[in-house]
Parts: sequence; structure tokens; C-alpha cells
Amino acid sequence: MRPRPPAGSGVDVFFHPRGVAVVGASRHPGKVGHTVLLNLKRWFRGPVYPVNPHAREILGLPAYPSLLEVPDPVDLAVVAVPAPLVPRVVDEAGRRGLRGVIVLSAGFREVGPRGAALEERLVEAARRHGLRVLGPNCIGVYSPSTGVNATFFVPGRQGLPGPGPVAFVSQSGALGAAVLDWAEARGVGISRFASLGNKADVDEADLLSYLRGDPETRSIALYVEGVDDGPRFRGALEETTPVKPVVVLKAGRSGAGARAAASHTGSLAQSYELYAALFKQTGVVPASSTEELFDLAVALALQPPMRGDRVAVVTVGGGSGVVASDWLSSLGLEVPELSPETQARLRRVLLPLASTRNPVDVTGSATDEHLAEALHVVLESGEADGILLIPYFNVPGITGELPEKLAPVLRRAREEGVPVVASVTGGARAWGLARRLEELAGVPVYPGEARAARALWGLRLYARWLEKTGGL
Repeated sequence: MRPRPPAGSGVDVFFHPRGVAVVGASRHPGKVGHTVLLNLKRWFRGPVYPVNPHAREILGLPAYPSLLEVPDPVDLAVVAVPAPLVPRVVDEAGRRGLRGVIVLSAGFREVGPRGAALEERLVEAARRHGLRVLGPNCIGVYSPSTGVNATFFVPGRQGLPGPGPVAFVSQSGALGAAVLDWAEARGVGISRFASLGNKADVDEADLLSYLRGDPETRSIALYVEGVDDGPRFRGALEETTPVKPVVVLKAGRSGAGARAAASHTGSLAQSYELYAALFKQTGVVPASSTEELFDLAVALALQPPMRGDRVAVVTVGGGSGVVASDWLSSLGLEVPELSPETQARLRRVLLPLASTRNPVDVTGSATDEHLAEALHVVLESGEADGILLIPYFNVPGITGELPEKLAPVLRRAREEGVPVVASVTGGARAWGLARRLEELAGVPVYPGEARAARALWGLRLYARWLEKTGGL
């Protein structure tokens, strides 16, 4: 068998195809082959070809009996047929001159020796023709800016975020779908999404290498159950993290989790301590939950790395400032008292009852202008490497215009290399206004002090790596 191609080779076809064939396209709603065809027809701007020997037309598109009869242009196939038929389909794809195949079908390595043998035949066919294969046992790819929705997400049931700066690569299709649903609800945009499944051919290293050069991607979130080729994975991380931040959630930390991973995608059980050491040595920002995976990836995509440990907490409520300080301190970050000169400047622009030490508490009697002035003074002081902002939108002096009034100083902070994250507690109105901070100034917003503090921790951790490697 020919060796695996270099990491990243040929992966662009999954996100920028000229034409897509759906092998196993179905006329019956509820079937995978029907849903993926429907998604491609609705999203993709190029030609889409149903392949089904028992149909002449599906969803208004001419159907073809085999891949060999599909006209040009076509360079990608999405396969939804029973597992025993897949190796033959991959061979036909190669003979037809395609460059990539996405295998949605399950029933391979994850089910035991017989399935593993099928997977081996699939790989042999792909290598023989120089094809790249994503999957099998995956949910597909999603690339909103290029109109590729080669998934079987049911329209109307699955949230799909618009274009954005975060790429998400997941070994689990269901977990990937859940995170995309959450991202759409939160208003977070996605550059690329890929479900790896069993990783018979395309693996994490391929996607890391591709995304490293993708101009639409500013941070990479990765869910991993197990890695089959450690040196290849390490090499891709070493080449990627100096250029773009990588956040990894490694599942299967416990014995029970490792067994679950093995039955899910056939992943090899490996010590989490090995991964933890690898992540530390290669500059990966580790996440402990799916929630944190995206929290960190969003912060790293929207804000600059934090060049020091000093955090200024600027809040409308004293209690939240105390809680935020506790969380920051527990993460090894500092909440230092501001200098007498800076405190004097703050007293000149804030109300008499305001606290100026750090946290800077403008109090519930403050106005939009007070909060903007406090941020301006803190930024001008040079005494903060990062800022945790806690606005409350339900006090009398804070209006719906707060995001617009804060945007200039928040944008300036980002330009000067001082990251700002926000913690917001409240209902739909508060979240709607807080989202404006993201839209206007790129400030990531989190529900609570703990998650905001962890975001700053991630920005500091990545900065330390860049300092170590000479990238900052």
C-alpha cells in the first residue's frame, strides 16, 4: 500500500469542491442520502449530482447510475451506502478522477475485525488512486463561506452558524453537531467544521496543516478521542501553534472514558498524561469540557494574547468583582491594586462611592459614560495586561447604547494588545446587548465570572507559549 500523503495534502477539496456527487442519494425523507443531498442542493453554489442506480431524478436533479457516469465538473463524493459497498465506490471515485470522498457510512473499525478489514480495503482503494478520504463513520463537513454543507443535519432541527473565525474539528459527529447548534444560538461564526469519524485516511494532522494556512480561520478547536500516529500529530501541532492558537479537548481521560472512545470510533486507549505532556510541549491550550473548548477558541480568535499576568476587573457591581477576583487568582493571574496616580485619575471621573483599587467598581449608580471613562483610565495607565469587564444592563444609568459607547475604547484596547473579555449575568435583554459588544468590538462575552476568567487564562497561556518560541 502507498504511504499516507503528507499532512494537509489534498484537504482543500472538502471545503472548496467544484462539484459534488452524492452516492446513495435517496428519494425518501429521513434517509441519510436524502438529507445530505437536500443540504447540498440548498447550500452549494456548484453542481450537485445524485448517484442512485434505481432513480432517474431526485429532488429535481438528474440522477446517475454510478460515479463513472457523472459529468464534469466533479471532484468530491459524499457516500451514504452500506459499508460493504464503500470500497468499490471509493475505487470508482478514483477511476472517475475525483480528489476526495466523504464516507458517512458506519460499520467499519468501530464494530470489530470484519469492519476493520473493510476499512483497510477502503484505504487501499484511496491510496491506489491518490484520493483523500474523510471518515468513515463521520457526519461530514460544513463550510458556510463556501456553501458546503455535506452533512446529514436535518434542516430546521440543527443550528448552523454563519461564517466566522473559529474552525472546529471533531472526532465525534454528534458532539460536533451539538457544538455547532450552541455556536449558532450564541452568535459565534465558524470558518470550517469537519467530523473525522474513524480517521481511516484524513486525520487531525491533515486538518491542522490545512487550517494553519486558511485565511478565514483565526483559532482551531479540536475534539480528540485518540490519536493513531503520535509523531505526525505532534509535528502538525509544532508547525501550527506558532501561527494560530489550537485548543484541544481530549476525551477518554478515565478508564471508563477510554473504553467508551474505543467502542465509539475504534480509538486506541492512551494515557491522558501523555497527551497533557504533549500539549504543554507544543503550545496547545487544553480544555476540560466542550463548553470550555469553544469559550477558549472564541477568546483566542477575537482577542490578542495576554502579555502579562495583571488583570483589571472593571465592574458595575461589587459582588461580581469579588467573585471574578477569586477566580482569576485561582488560575494564577493577578488582580493588583492600581497605583495611587491611576486611582486619583479614576476618582476624578467616577462617582464618590466608586471603588478605585481593583476591582474598579463604578457602582450601580453609574452611567454609560462612567464605565467608558473607567476603561479609558485603566487602559491609559498601562497597569493591566488584560481586562475583565462586568457590565450590568439593569441599573438606572446604564442604557441600551452602552455597547456603542464602549466600542471605541474596547477596539483601542485590542489594537494595543490588551485583551478584554466580558462576564454578563441576566436574561434575554442583557444577552442581546452584550452580544453587541462582540459585534462592535470583538469582545467575547461569557455567562459568569468563572468562564470569563478562564478565557483570560487561555489568552495568557498562549502568550507564554509565543514568548517561549519567540513569536511575541
